[in-house]
Amino acid sequence: MARRLPPLNALRAFEAAARVGSVSRAADELHVTHGAVSRHIRTLEDTLGAPLFERGGRGLALTAAGVRLRDAAGDAFASLQSAWAALHRDARTSALVLGCPGSLLARWVIPRLERLGTDLPALKLHLSAQEGGFDAALTGLDAALLLGEAPWPAEWQVQRLGPERIGPVLSPRHARYQLLCDGAVDALLEEPLLHTTSRPQAWPRWFAAQGLDDAVPRMGTGFDHLNYLLEAAIAGLGVAIAPQEVVQADLDSGRLVAPWGFRETGGHWALCTVRGNADPRIAALAAWLQRQLDD
Repeated sequence: MARRLPPLNALRAFEAAARVGSVSRAADELHVTHGAVSRHIRTLEDTLGAPLFERGGRGLALTAAGVRLRDAAGDAFASLQSAWAALHRDARTSALVLGCPGSLLARWVIPRLERLGTDLPALKLHLSAQEGGFDAALTGLDAALLLGEAPWPAEWQVQRLGPERIGPVLSPRHARYQLLCDGAVDALLEEPLLHTTSRPQAWPRWFAAQGLDDAVPRMGTGFDHLNYLLEAAIAGLGVAIAPQEVVQADLDSGRLVAPWGFRETGGHWALCTVRGNADPRIAALAAWLQRQLDD
């Protein structure tokens, strides 16, 4: 059975006027006009079929019905306010669920968790490795960190954190390492190239950015996940292509080299949420992620 309640906007206006003893002060509190509060009170009285305020005297004087409704509404709004404040506290202390492709999680996010804890000590994260893409509702997630490009799902609010840059990388253990490093870019066209099956356009785009628009790269072994692709490259099994930030630690350690540099793809690092999600922790996380990418 549906609950029979008074008009809630009218009840809110009445409760404020009865509590502060003034229509004008109630209007200020609710950020509406004096006339709007008066109309709400009349609507409530018409719905009830009885007056809530005495007319004709100075100031506001409640009728017996007005006193009963004021007390009931005051208790109800106070309870609602308390519950709402508790929910906000719980939301701020619960973990923010961040989805991320497994390769980004392993190679970029996890190595920065200690720094994140130092910089944003109040932020508690629950990290969820995602493979196979994200659905439009970001089911089970508060936000998603990913590499992608427009068009984005219409349901998403997307904050671009920085451009994606990709480039070929190989290990000093590669059998043709010195020959490839000493050669021109088109030497790679003779090499069976490691790639991910989810991004078959990565190699052609990189060659096009080098001015080799008509290049037809030879595709070697394909991998479902970038992480496996890079482990194969580190083992010397071939030349891979990857985002610069994801392989930077391997470049710094010398496990991989990038003789031909990196090029922007038109894609972006992005922090994505469902539209309407106003959790302030997301803005703080986005700003922190952007600083890490800028370093």
